[in-house]
Amino acid sequence: MTVSALRPLAEDKPARPLDPARLRAANINPATGLASDYLNHFNEAIMMLDLVTTMPDCIADLMAWRPMTYREHFAASSQKHRELALAAYEAAEPTARRRLDEIAAAMNALLIAAREAVRLTVSDPAAARLAREAASELKPLIARAGALINGMDAAGEDASAAVQAAVDALMER
Repeated sequence: MTVSALRPLAEDKPARPLDPARLRAANINPATGLASDYLNHFNEAIMMLDLVTTMPDCIADLMAWRPMTYREHFAASSQKHRELALAAYEAAEPTARRRLDEIAAAMNALLIAAREAVRLTVSDPAAARLAREAASELKPLIARAGALINGMDAAGEDASAAVQAAVDALMER
């Protein structure tokens, strides 16, 4: 996809390409129209999972984390380029956007399952083990989402089957 393919979808405005320099300045990949800032939402949860292994008091922070879609993340953001990030997302190539949404939904599902498993666990060591396992399952998904955002994801694999297996394994423990 070329930068000229990224066009705002506003019905009342003439379609014009989004400026690649503005996109780069806002940390939005001009080729994909996607922003890696969205992954910070998941990295925050992974950091909390990692912290649970050494600081069980962080479980409360993990429980406070809530899943967010790309749109929800930027709509709630105080980032000055949030409107540009949303416009670029809307103008992004639909297949790339759909794949990112699928990976994000898989990460959200895994994080929700991990939170529930940690919440139901009666011992700190068991909660730490579950948190560590969930974090290790999430990290490759973050990498796949990052590759997609940066235009390097050629595989195009559906993440849902792998994540469902990870969630099932997590809940069996």
